Amino acid sequence: METTTAPTDLKSALRKGIEGHRDALLVLSSRIHGHPETAFEERRAAAWCAELLGAHGFEVTAPAFGLDTAFRASVGSGPVTVAVACEYDALPGLGHACGHNLIAAAGVGAALALAPYADELGLTVRVLGTPAEERGAGKALLIDAGAFDGVDAAMMVHPCPFEMADFRSFALGTLSVTYTGRSAHPSLNPHEGRNAADALTVAQVAVGLLRQQLPPQWRVHGITTAAGTAPNAIPDRATAEYEIRALAAEDLRELRARVENCFRAGALATGCEVTLERPEPDYLDFRGDPALIALWKANARELGRAEPVEREPFACTDMGNVSHLVPSIHPVLDISGGACGPHEPEFVAAAVSPAAEQALLDGALGMAWTAADFATATARARAATS
Repeated sequence: METTTAPTDLKSALRKGIEGHRDALLVLSSRIHGHPETAFEERRAAAWCAELLGAHGFEVTAPAFGLDTAFRASVGSGPVTVAVACEYDALPGLGHACGHNLIAAAGVGAALALAPYADELGLTVRVLGTPAEERGAGKALLIDAGAFDGVDAAMMVHPCPFEMADFRSFALGTLSVTYTGRSAHPSLNPHEGRNAADALTVAQVAVGLLRQQLPPQWRVHGITTAAGTAPNAIPDRATAEYEIRALAAEDLRELRARVENCFRAGALATGCEVTLERPEPDYLDFRGDPALIALWKANARELGRAEPVEREPFACTDMGNVSHLVPSIHPVLDISGGACGPHEPEFVAAAVSPAAEQALLDGALGMAWTAADFATATARARAATS
């Protein structure tokens, strides 16, 4: 695609648009931060985002796509559709230790800035409120419901302890394990028991041995959630929750098969029954679009953001599922100077710091500029081939 960018005067107008909405965006971020809501419970956050967009002429549908805390807001009628994802779920027990308050406000800000110029740019701007990123793979559910149908490019920004334009992530799968055995007294009639906790122990040993033969970037980790209630009763039920990670979705399928066999081995060895369930869709690895990344990097440099670093995958996101469907970017913006990172308690305070507020505004403007550049380049490319 030709990398023609939007006119300078239009970009100046978009900057003024962000400045004009500055106070409303900071208030939105602060409100979401102060009222953390976990996956699929983000009713206030979704409503606040949708209300602000609706007040500025967006056509809003809420709830949307079969999810109570999802919404869709649209403006413009151009042939190029750009989707901006707004995450707003918090972490159980930690609040906004991943800074999703900033993601939501930056997405709303980018859309508000673009709205007056959408038709001029040939854009349709689609804002998607995307619940349950931390747990539940909300974007995978939205994909299945058609939320990203007809989208030409998708974008969001994420707070972090460093700057990164070419973000990459692991593919992630989850596994719920339930062993069913037979209860018995461990002294009177142990031979009649089938120890579900032992089944889980055998499986955990098998997983530990399996790790020795896994590629360096494959991960298996989990917790026991139940394994008996008293030492004088052979437990007839044991449960565990596990996660598996790999560099690519294709690798995840192989890893899942090998890990599930470990849990089946526990059942076979102890005479128990095992049930293996997937509590949520798989999170696919994020694959950024090179052309969009180049546009973002140029715009981030114009904003005065620090030069981006390159890092191996270190996290998982359901935005990866979107990136397998449409060209996408997921740049990360430094809000802590490396002092703390997502999912750490200290990141909660970092998510409302002055550095976080600047990242919010820069992220909103960077996305608005990138969407404008993308629309301009796409229009030129389509005209050249028509």
